[in-house]
This record gives sequence, structure tokens and C-alpha cells, in this order.
Amino acid sequence: MPKASHQPRAWQRMLSGRRLDLLDPTPVDIEIEDIAHGLAFVARWNGQTKGDFAYSVAEHSLLVEEIHARATPGVATRWRLAALLHDAPEYVIGDMISPVKDAVGPSYGELDRRLTAAIHIRFGLPAVLPVAVKKAIKKADRISAWLEAVQIAGFSETEADRFFGRPDPAMIDGLSIRLRPPAEVRADYLGRHADLLAALP
Repeated sequence: MPKASHQPRAWQRMLSGRRLDLLDPTPVDIEIEDIAHGLAFVARWNGQTKGDFAYSVAEHSLLVEEIHARATPGVATRWRLAALLHDAPEYVIGDMISPVKDAVGPSYGELDRRLTAAIHIRFGLPAVLPVAVKKAIKKADRISAWLEAVQIAGFSETEADRFFGRPDPAMIDGLSIRLRPPAEVRADYLGRHADLLAALP
């Protein structure tokens, strides 16, 4: 009987059959179906939200892409795609609230950076986004966090203002948090990704 290897396993088998090396990810092992499936089952806020379904990272990503487009009218399609994919690494490393990320330290951030680069390259984006684009997406992310905080995570508006900043009312007008079955969110994420890819020049 062969001896078990003492080399720590750094890869994960995905539903697509790909083996994704978490320490050295390559674009060829990235599949959007794996990303959409994983994100649809990863809960934001550690699952501490109101409702009968978890608020998933996939749903959050759809909202961030919409807010980003509102905040930057006429933004290039490729940057809308970047907004949709902004939390894509969480399909394998999970979502952590900011205080936990800070406590874990730089190791989490390094994993995130490597996976982000591979995902970006896989879908025709630069490995590292331009600073202005990254800032615009982060702004949309914080607006989404404010909405989530007050609508489903139990924060008062005063608390949310302190942690995430008060959003411009125009950025959140008519927006509400949706809690849906994972399969439905997964399908919408895949559909939005396909639409953005098709619209690329």
C-alpha cells in the first residue's frame, strides 16, 4: 500500500473537474460555472442576516455591478465585468467580515491577490486593475455594504454611516436587497457574466 504523501495538499477539486491550486492558481483552471456555484452558496455577513435564505456573495456581486454602473455612467464594459468579479476569489476561500480579515493578516490578502489575478486573466482583464477602477468598484462595494447592513444585517443607519459612509441617495434609489434560492442567484450571475462578455469590444 503506497504511503500517503506528507506534502500538504494545496489544490481543490472543483465541480467542473478542474484542480485549482490555491497557492499557485492558473487561469486555465478557472471556470465561471465553478465561480457562480461557489459564490451562490457563500453567505455574506457570516450568515447573520434576516430572511429564509442567506444573502450570498453572488447576489452581492450583482448589486455591486449595478451600483458601479450607476456611479460611473458610461463606464467601459470590461470594468463592469471587473465589478461583477470583484469578490470571485471567495468561491474557494470564502467570505470573511473585515475584522476577521484584519486578524488573519496578510496571508488571506495574498491568497486573494493570486486568485484575483488568475480570474482576471481568464476573462480578459488585466491581472491588476487600474487604481481608479479599483477605487470606483470599492466605492460601489461600500454602498452595497451600507444597504445590506441596514436592510438585512440589523444595523441602524447611524451605525452603517459610521462603518461604511453615508451613500449618495441617487446611488441607492429603488434598490432593495433580495434574498433568493442559491440556484436562482447562480443562474442570474452566470447570465450577467455571459451578457458582459458578449458586450466586450
